[in-house]
Amino acid sequence: MSAAFDKAVAIVKGLPADGPTKPTQDQQLEFYGLFKQANEGDCTGPAPGAFNFTAKYKYNAWKKLEGTSKEKAQADYVALLKSMLEKADDENSKKALAELNAAA
Repeated sequence: MSAAFDKAVAIVKGLPADGPTKPTQDQQLEFYGLFKQANEGDCTGPAPGAFNFTAKYKYNAWKKLEGTSKEKAQADYVALLKSMLEKADDENSKKALAELNAAA
């Protein structure tokens, strides 16, 4: 799974901000939480302050995955990206999906 996860991370990081395929804010938070869980495991730090909204959303996205194995987080990250790419109907998404499937 690690090769597919690494490829998925590269694809997500390479998505252009103004491109036809871009994750919603909820998907961005889900990608963030899954990435952190897959790489670092459970969130152990203190919650950010109430007025640091971005940090709080990121913290909550990661914290809700507490207890999820790193392998499951990697698999869920790849599945989330596949789902997003399958719904998109453009050549770049199809190419990225083919690359992701080849890495699996």
